Amino acid sequence: MIPLLMLAIILTGVMAVLVYRVAVYALPAIVAVAVTRFAYATGAGIVGAGIVGLLGGVTVFGLMAFLFARLRSPVLRLAVAIVFALPAAVAGYSLLHGIIRDAVPSEVGRQIFCIAGGIFVGCSALARLADPSMFREHR
Repeated sequence: MIPLLMLAIILTGVMAVLVYRVAVYALPAIVAVAVTRFAYATGAGIVGAGIVGLLGGVTVFGLMAFLFARLRSPVLRLAVAIVFALPAAVAGYSLLHGIIRDAVPSEVGRQIFCIAGGIFVGCSALARLADPSMFREHR
């Protein structure tokens, strides 16, 4: 039991680092998938739906990055950062749940790990988004 718990803790950290690195792209990816599915369902075809989904994801990322860069109010910037970080927290919860589903036999223990992992990933993504150099080019 102890090795499985240690594995769950280690995997929580690994998933947090993974989602932390791609937190900026979680919201645009979710929007791109939703737009792609909608376009495909309305008869756009595979290629057309892919193009529409790509444009939707790029548009959302550009809009959110523009808002984050232009807003001067800390409350509004925090709201934009939270909108960016919420999908990352949900992704952290889901990834951790998929990994430890069979490792932790107790449903309560599994939920505690998953919620803690989601909160940790969401907070770390929010901290990364609070860094003003995130949207600048790194040389």
